[in-house]
Amino acid sequence: MMQFNLSMMLGFFYFFLLSTVVVLTAGSLFVMLLCEKITDKGLCNGASIIIMIGIIARLPNTFLQELSAKSTPSGHILLFILEIALYIAINMGCILIIQGVRKVPVNYAKQIVGNRQFGGARQFLPLKVNASGVMPIIFAQAILFIPTIFANFNTEGSGFLRALTDQSNLWYMIIYSVVVIAFTFLYTALIFNPKQIADNLKQNNGFIPGVKPGQPTVDYIGNIMDKITFPGAVALALIGILPGIVQRFGVQPGFASFFGGTSLLIMVAVILDTLQQIETHLLMRQYDGLMKSGRIQGRQSGSAVQI
Repeated sequence: MMQFNLSMMLGFFYFFLLSTVVVLTAGSLFVMLLCEKITDKGLCNGASIIIMIGIIARLPNTFLQELSAKSTPSGHILLFILEIALYIAINMGCILIIQGVRKVPVNYAKQIVGNRQFGGARQFLPLKVNASGVMPIIFAQAILFIPTIFANFNTEGSGFLRALTDQSNLWYMIIYSVVVIAFTFLYTALIFNPKQIADNLKQNNGFIPGVKPGQPTVDYIGNIMDKITFPGAVALALIGILPGIVQRFGVQPGFASFFGGTSLLIMVAVILDTLQQIETHLLMRQYDGLMKSGRIQGRQSGSAVQI
């Protein structure tokens, strides 16, 4: 009887293992198909849209949980109203960080070809304050996930390791902020190449006023990028630790996750990108734009240098 039960358990285990692999593979392929269809027929990247919908789908439930917690006799509804106001302000600040650019003026030399004159226009080179996007936060979370593994195995004297698993812990916030700032500079240095930009400007007869072409232009652009990357990295680190900060002030963990981190950055970035795509399609069809007040602020206009 014991052998029969053991054989049944092994049979169900192998069936569960096989069925899980098949279902997960089929589900992944179906999601990839949806992503490709949304990208082909839609206005934005399909994978980004699906991730954003998954994030927004959790918002109503956590919102109601936070409202019910603050509506109890021991809670205060005024605190909930302040939380909503703070959430709106954080979203506005996140939009400013994502859309913020430093405009470096660029002049182009005049060229006369036949009877026509080309160049001579004054444009600008947009350098983003947050050129690395959400990648530093993802890298930091992956790095801080390693102590969680050792904390689960080491049950004795693992107070510091377990502190790194709590996003509301002070040590977690400090280490997380340092890692995010470090990865922001590292990732920006990997994806941003001042020498290539300087070479492209030189090939197109463009120059920065008061700066010589060549290595001086490379140094000038690199210095500006270093100066604007630091405040961007600090702001990105602040966004990453905001869920832990608001959680220390009594916000529920589920609702606190929407105050920062990857959820907020992905949601805001995808919504802004979708709005810009919609506005582009409207302008191509000779409409004034999506908003009554005009174009969406922060969108790169046609005068920006595309490098």
